[in-house]
Amino acid sequence: MNMQIPNAPVLDPLETASIDELRQHQLQRLRWSLSHAYQNVPMYRQRFDELGVHPDDIRSLDDLARFPFTCKADLRDNYPYGLFAVPLHDVVRLHASSGTTGKPTVVGYTQNDINTWANVVARSIRAAGGRRGDKVHVAYGYGLFTGGLGAHYGAERLGCTVIPMSGGQTEKQVQLIRDFQPDIIMVTPSYMLNLADEIERQGIDPHSLALRLGIFGAEPWTPELRSALEARLGIEALDIYGLSEIMGPGVAMECAESKDGPTVWEDHFYPEIIDPVSGAVLPDGELGELVFTSLSKEALPMIRYRTRDLTRLLPGTARPMRRIDKITGRSDDMLIIRGVNVFPTQVEEQLLKIKQFSEIYEIHLYRKGNLDSVDVHVELKSEHQHLDPARQQDLCSELSRHIKTHIGISSHVVLQPAYSIKRSEGKACHVFDKRK
Repeated sequence: MNMQIPNAPVLDPLETASIDELRQHQLQRLRWSLSHAYQNVPMYRQRFDELGVHPDDIRSLDDLARFPFTCKADLRDNYPYGLFAVPLHDVVRLHASSGTTGKPTVVGYTQNDINTWANVVARSIRAAGGRRGDKVHVAYGYGLFTGGLGAHYGAERLGCTVIPMSGGQTEKQVQLIRDFQPDIIMVTPSYMLNLADEIERQGIDPHSLALRLGIFGAEPWTPELRSALEARLGIEALDIYGLSEIMGPGVAMECAESKDGPTVWEDHFYPEIIDPVSGAVLPDGELGELVFTSLSKEALPMIRYRTRDLTRLLPGTARPMRRIDKITGRSDDMLIIRGVNVFPTQVEEQLLKIKQFSEIYEIHLYRKGNLDSVDVHVELKSEHQHLDPARQQDLCSELSRHIKTHIGISSHVVLQPAYSIKRSEGKACHVFDKRK
């Protein structure tokens, strides 16, 4: 007689399907999604007709490359409901971006969409090592941002106990982590650094807490930052990926068995990698811009949505579905400094090589005459803040050399007192470009 292991995870059938079964499933859903968009969204009908393509033309997944892209500007141009494919009375929830660069992007969900979203987030938490009965502290922001409610509904769907803290109130966050003893925290990695600082400020031994798992997303972060968070907090740190235009958190999730990049839940989200300039589809394994087509969304189908995230598609490991490599940056976040392409995560990678420095940093860009100049603002960790001035200067020079050697730009490293750089309560802002 087979013994049933208590609390053992039960995977969805498609998580263990063969590649052929998965591709056939994707093809059926892709035909439905293209037809749904064509029949119900005027913009898609017009663009398909202009290119001379029709949903009936899909014979294989490769045929998707003939269809037009969607970008963030399309959502803003059709603000607020112009891209919805169902009547508004069938939409049960709205989310939106902050709109800091123009009109916000508005996304809608039918009840089926909400159920799908809860299921993929539940699948994600389970893949990361979460189980029914775990306590999950949600420190993503609630409200129009998709992070908080997306994590909340998924954790409940898995059968977890949710602590819906939201962002901010850092001292209270730490009090609840100490008193409620959550097993899992879901938050941006930059705000987790803020919480780690506060845990230490309150004199709490992080390793005495019940936290065993951090599910971090909503911004790019490096393997070096993963190692730093795991060492400071005594947890496993895993990467969750998502974006509101496609669904929210839960589009892809790193699996506990492998910790080798987020697995894309390809039964709901079809990924491509394209050349950011030409738009040509690139083979798996090549670096380019990530593009998604929704396969099951009702309210807001997205056809070939350009995420601007730069990564690669890799073969599946813990699941047959493909993985995405760590996001190296966004094509629209790329800085051009004296002709060199630079992403903030490259600076973070070099910073974390110097163990005396905190993980918190800022990049300040300005003009000095006709040339770009770069100041990198860093802090010493609290336990190293009393280093003698000569040693502090040596560390700054070391970081400047790393940046020059590995990135190719000259920089001036500005050392600030511990805890003086503003901490994030959500997504971190690392770049202050004063050249414009």
